[in-house]
Amino acid sequence: MKDNNDMPGHLARRFQQIAVAVFLAEVGEAGFDLTPVQYAALATIKANPGLDQVTLAGLIAYDRTTITGVVDRLVQKGLAERRASPRDRRARELEITDEGRRTLRKITPAVESAQAIMLRGLSAREGEELMRLLRKAIAAGNDLSRAPLRDIKA
Repeated sequence: MKDNNDMPGHLARRFQQIAVAVFLAEVGEAGFDLTPVQYAALATIKANPGLDQVTLAGLIAYDRTTITGVVDRLVQKGLAERRASPRDRRARELEITDEGRRTLRKITPAVESAQAIMLRGLSAREGEELMRLLRKAIAAGNDLSRAPLRDIKA
């Protein structure tokens, strides 16, 4: 039997634990109360005004049934809002608020700092290689995920 530290799943889980802890510490120190998933959702809403929750879930590779709670918290914090779709009255579109835009602008240095801290101990070249290999492994296994990354359908 292999040691846990020789298993990619164990190492991915440990890196995720570290990534979340670092993100929360940096963002919290900057005075913000936003999780990594909330940040990803807010940035994606900003980049894709008017998208629906199912599309948002696909774009950030998050479970469709639990994305509602993420959006609920963004709405409660005044960072995003749901609006009735002009094309389909049953559908709700997501929009970033002015406060959401301000938050993204102000939180960016903390998020960038968190990314750098996550890669400490690696040279710039090693960090780039790690990112390349993570992207490659994730692309190869995307369809195996319970929440695969999806593109916006054109």
